[in-house]
This record gives sequence, C-alpha cells and structure tokens, in this order.
Amino acid sequence: MKKRSRKIGGAHSTIIGGRHGKKLVNIISRHPEVKKVIPSVITVKGKGVAGGMISAKVLRSDVRGNLRMRITHGTATQELRIITTVGDTAAGERVMNDLNSMLFDDQEQV
Repeated sequence: MKKRSRKIGGAHSTIIGGRHGKKLVNIISRHPEVKKVIPSVITVKGKGVAGGMISAKVLRSDVRGNLRMRITHGTATQELRIITTVGDTAAGERVMNDLNSMLFDDQEQV
C-alpha cells in the first residue's frame, strides 16, 4: 500500500470529481506535514448539469493547525478535513498556503 493512500480515511472514502478529485486529494496528501485527509459530507445545490469543472481550495486553519478543503464539481460540493502535524494556527496557515499553491499548479495544467 502506498503511504499517501493510508493518509486518506474516515467513515467513507467517496471523493467527488472522479479521478481528478482523487488526484487533487493525493496531491495534498504528499505534503510532509499532512497526517490524514478525511472526506466529509457531499452536498448538492440546485438543479444543474452533472459534472462540469472541478475546483479545490484549502480553507482556514483552526487553533491546532488543522485545515479544511472544499472541492466543487458542478453543483456538488464536498468538504474534507486535513489533519496536520503542526500545532498552531500560524503553522497551519503556512501549510494552507503550501497546499493551495500545489492545487493551483495542478489546476492550471488541466
């Protein structure tokens, strides 16, 4: 088993966006300070065309340095919790900026 696939866990392993969504999660799981990525609730708003563009953004740090990531694919949105090895908000913000840079670089190539 690859190390980064052990970093993805939680009650379910569904990630929206198909292969590209999983690729985005694998990209952030490569960061040395990311301990675990936990997929959370998927919400769908309105009626629209399934599919469409996929985008991801890592959001604010909590007091322990853990983060949230939001993936959007068409009308569906999923939040993922990112558990880090850092211990405070400032270090979490640094990791957030690193992860967003990694995601932005990947999304430019698509």
